[in-house]
Amino acid sequence: MDVFSIGMTEGISWGVLLFIMAGGFLAGFIDAIAGGGGLISLPVLMAAGLPPHMAVGTNKFAATFGAIMSAWQFVKAGKVDSHLMKRLVPLTFIGAVAGCAVMVSISAQWLQPIIIASLIGTAVFVFTRRNLGSHTTYGGETRRNLALSAAAALFIGFYDGFIGPGTGTFYIVFFAMIGFDFVMAAGNAKILNLTSNITSFVLFIYWDKIIYIYGAVMAVCIFCGAYFGSRLAIRKGSSFIRVIMLTVTTLLIGKLALSYAGML
Repeated sequence: MDVFSIGMTEGISWGVLLFIMAGGFLAGFIDAIAGGGGLISLPVLMAAGLPPHMAVGTNKFAATFGAIMSAWQFVKAGKVDSHLMKRLVPLTFIGAVAGCAVMVSISAQWLQPIIIASLIGTAVFVFTRRNLGSHTTYGGETRRNLALSAAAALFIGFYDGFIGPGTGTFYIVFFAMIGFDFVMAAGNAKILNLTSNITSFVLFIYWDKIIYIYGAVMAVCIFCGAYFGSRLAIRKGSSFIRVIMLTVTTLLIGKLALSYAGML
């Protein structure tokens, strides 16, 4: 019996479920604003005792419901470029399928230095470009923007299927770089993140890599957290998202660096 256990049924404790509920709500809230919810939800599931592949699968199951809520809130508020998303969703799907297939067959450890370096670069870029995402400068679906967007949808979709933490943050920064303000960038990110989450979720069901009791409990709480987080992000605007995104990115860098060094 683990430290969270206060008695429920054999192998599952009320303490663990409460721990998962709290982590799920916080993950959904943060992810809806700036991405990076996996920084919270995945370690929570691993701390609850799930093996790595089961933790990833269960996390995808739960995160899908938060992604649905976040995406719906941004679509309802008109903060999504629907025409561009129609072009990018199929590419994200392809990337996510490839990432999931690779994830179940090999270790993700070798990618950690690249991910850490990418996140550091992202944080520095956002911090030094103070006008990034403050207002819209997007020039439409030019050949350059479409090529860059297609590459980002494939690559980040692959990454989300393979590992996942920081996916939303990478999407937001990319869309801000091509000219969207942070609110629209976050809205676009939610659509593509939802695509890769649903893709991964279905594949993990097929591969039997989900513990449904934990996933269902976390899903409800992520859904609630995403509702409040997305509404707050839409109301507070780009400057608020920028601050939260920098904070989440910094924490994600620290977590991955400590994990890579064997200290976490």
